[in-house]
Amino acid sequence: MKADFQIGKNGITENFLETLKIYFTKNRNARISILKGANRDEKKEYVEKILDSLGKNYTSKTIGFVIVIKKWRKNKRD
Repeated sequence: MKADFQIGKNGITENFLETLKIYFTKNRNARISILKGANRDEKKEYVEKILDSLGKNYTSKTIGFVIVIKKWRKNKRD
């Protein structure tokens, strides 16, 4: 099951990151939509900030204005 989250004009807030952390305690995948006005650099910043906040066990894939984040059971190798 994938959840749908949205990043709006306020960008990524602490509340958004806390909600993601709570969501990932019971789920493995999340789908995050980005506001259409975001440029490529902003999308990269969003992905980096989310992954830094969540930790090593997460990977992401960006498709257009959607970020898909997956939680791995084992630690990802560095």
